[in-house]
Amino acid sequence: MAATHRIAAGTVIAAVCVASLAGCGTGADGSGEQARDQEKAEPAPAPKNVVRLIGDGSTAYTGAQPHLPRPERMKPGEKPPQFVVFSWDGAGEDSQRLFSHFRKVAKENDATMTYFLSGVYLLPEEKRDLYRPPQHSPGRSDIGFNDRRGIADTVEQLRLAWLEGNEIGTHFNGHFCGSGGVGEWSVAEWKDEIAQAKSFVKTWKTNTGMKNAAPLPFDYDKELVGARTPCLEGQENFMKAARELGFRYDTSGVNNQVWPKKKEGLWDLSMQLVPFPGHSFEQLTMDYNFMVNQSGTTTQGDPAKHEMWGDQMRDGLLQGFERAYEGNRAPLIIGNHFQSWNGGTYMRAVEEVVESVCTRSEVRCVSFRQLADWLDAQDPAALAKLRTLGVGEAPKKGWKSFLADGPAPAPKGAPGSPAAKE
Repeated sequence: MAATHRIAAGTVIAAVCVASLAGCGTGADGSGEQARDQEKAEPAPAPKNVVRLIGDGSTAYTGAQPHLPRPERMKPGEKPPQFVVFSWDGAGEDSQRLFSHFRKVAKENDATMTYFLSGVYLLPEEKRDLYRPPQHSPGRSDIGFNDRRGIADTVEQLRLAWLEGNEIGTHFNGHFCGSGGVGEWSVAEWKDEIAQAKSFVKTWKTNTGMKNAAPLPFDYDKELVGARTPCLEGQENFMKAARELGFRYDTSGVNNQVWPKKKEGLWDLSMQLVPFPGHSFEQLTMDYNFMVNQSGTTTQGDPAKHEMWGDQMRDGLLQGFERAYEGNRAPLIIGNHFQSWNGGTYMRAVEEVVESVCTRSEVRCVSFRQLADWLDAQDPAALAKLRTLGVGEAPKKGWKSFLADGPAPAPKGAPGSPAAKE
């Protein structure tokens, strides 16, 4: 089963996908009404204009990332905010300009997102042999490589996205699924793949010859704290490697809409199952999976059904949102690709969900990094109590009573503790 994708300057690429799980990857500072602003964490001030180039100047240290809210520990009896995470597998900017479009959508709706960059999207086709994928010959990639124009466009979007408070994660490199794919990789092979993904980000200037271009404004060794594996395969060994490399979360699994916990030392921020309108079974919160259950692996099915299919995805995600918002307040985790599958109907659906939920009271549309920051700031006992709530289950006696006995104050200097007085 092959899904055809397009990246940069019209280059066509193909990737083998697992239909039952997830598809292949390609390719806010906003302000709302006063009441909503009071409920959301205040963003950190923009960093001072400090630039320290790293390596060949492909990346640079420019200070703390701007527009990141300081996580606060919940007060006793406080209702949790409703977190929603929108994320993009294999993020890259191509002729469709979907990366830049959704950056704009996020800014207009008080949202930040996570962009999982495929490292080979910063490696030009003529340098493909620099990539040495585990269990494959040098220069092999199931999603192709890029060209100078595509790399320049993608770097520009990554730069702007980070400066707006969005997160840059990784979708690794060659996107190998199925036989001989990432599901069969050892811990050591995962470490090698991660090292190469970092390397392509840190040396894109050398590999493209664009020496005078502006750097990415972050140290990728520090920025990279989470990922989603290709086709959701190989999670077990990846998580072992990720833990040893200092990652903070993984989102390669499938879960119900319940509060997350740590697994292998990482926050398990898996995508979730939500209602699938018109069907008796639930659906994974990813565009590819809606597509597979609507048109199969045909990425351009019956045009007469495109609008209906998009509405199904939109309405399923909104039903999942309402179930959490009115129930247990578990974070809603959504995965996407910058694709025009079935006439772009899933892009339209995602945009309508962003516009519908992100400006609502007590809702925070955040990146995975920001969600992990908030979880780390909470009392573990309070999180354990939240995890006792089932899908869509609100506390029977209300939030004030449910969390009245905790949480305890954060230890001085810990995430979520009060800032020290000058």
